[in-house]
Amino acid sequence: MSKLNGKVAIVTGATGGIGAATAELFVREGAEVLLVDLKAAPLEELGRRLGERAAWIEADVSSPEQTERYVGEAVRRFGGVDVLFANAGIEGTVKPLTELLPDEFDHVLSVNVRGTWLGIRHAAPEMAKRGGGSIVITSSVAGLIGAQGLGAYVASKHAVIGLAKSAALELAAHGIRVNTVNPGPIENRMMRSIERQVSPTDPDRVKARFAGNVPLGRYGTNEEIARLALFLASDDSSYCTGAVFVADGGMVAS
Repeated sequence: MSKLNGKVAIVTGATGGIGAATAELFVREGAEVLLVDLKAAPLEELGRRLGERAAWIEADVSSPEQTERYVGEAVRRFGGVDVLFANAGIEGTVKPLTELLPDEFDHVLSVNVRGTWLGIRHAAPEMAKRGGGSIVITSSVAGLIGAQGLGAYVASKHAVIGLAKSAALELAAHGIRVNTVNPGPIENRMMRSIERQVSPTDPDRVKARFAGNVPLGRYGTNEEIARLALFLASDDSSYCTGAVFVADGGMVAS
């Protein structure tokens, strides 16, 4: 039996690597899925590929009005909300904290932290109307350790773990579970961006160094993170809330 039959899910950052893989898996597992991201063309392409159980809407997750609108669209199209995969996030500019500009810092925190909080704020009441649900937040191994040159990103990913733990306590009485997924390096656009920013002339060397810090010896895949998100979205994780789920090939254990 499919794990998300009868469920309505919202996926933010839906056209990124992890977002698209998760949206596709959610649809395969029986969910109706609202895809949320900034640009219409890739959203429409993904939505048409996923078929009639997918809809899409452009939205900036850091905007209160646009967040209210995308949650409202899920309710209008599909009748409610059972799952929020708060996955939208940006890596920002790779540079030392003492060189980072205020606007650069603020932009990362606005998308990664404010966007997550707004998603919780607007989706949770709709989940409560249906007797509960699951909120899954994409954090990172950078939410558990530091990283040179990624201070704003690291701060944001630590912050969303705190949001998840607080939300888990506040929303438990409504039957809403809240957990984070914490990927290590994943084969997708974000890691390509970080590799190029660290070394524009030799990004492959940076990738090899990152992979060398992973005991399993490789980057993860978007699909591996999607499967973890599915576990947390589904009733398979019915006794899990306020927890941090790491999928990093052993990186933070080393």
